Amino acid sequence: MLKTVAREAVRVLVVEDHDDYRCLVQRFFERANCEVVPVDSAESALEIYRELDPHVAVVDLVLPGMNGWELSKRLTLDLPNCAVAVSSSLDRAHYPSFAEHLPKPISRHAVTELLTRRVPQWVDQWQGT
Repeated sequence: MLKTVAREAVRVLVVEDHDDYRCLVQRFFERANCEVVPVDSAESALEIYRELDPHVAVVDLVLPGMNGWELSKRLTLDLPNCAVAVSSSLDRAHYPSFAEHLPKPISRHAVTELLTRRVPQWVDQWQGT
């Protein structure tokens, strides 16, 4: 008898203040079989990030209140195993050097590349190992 092993889903925190874009990014990750928690501010992310313990956090750099640079630094320090990816329409030269880059407009291909590069668990699930 074959035994199936339940795998933990890859958890993604999406921090984006524009509703349409937040929904688009959420959809790309959901299509990649990730569990997504979308929030509209850094402050909302700070309320849940420790409990969520995401594998990936996608953070818009330009947010109301606490900006994406500050949030990205905090996530990087507090969750060292989380791949923090910043997203913005700013020139890449203005992105923080300590984070992954997902320039806007984000594509499904860019999401897949990020997951492949930074989340071995996701790669194992897609390869069926």
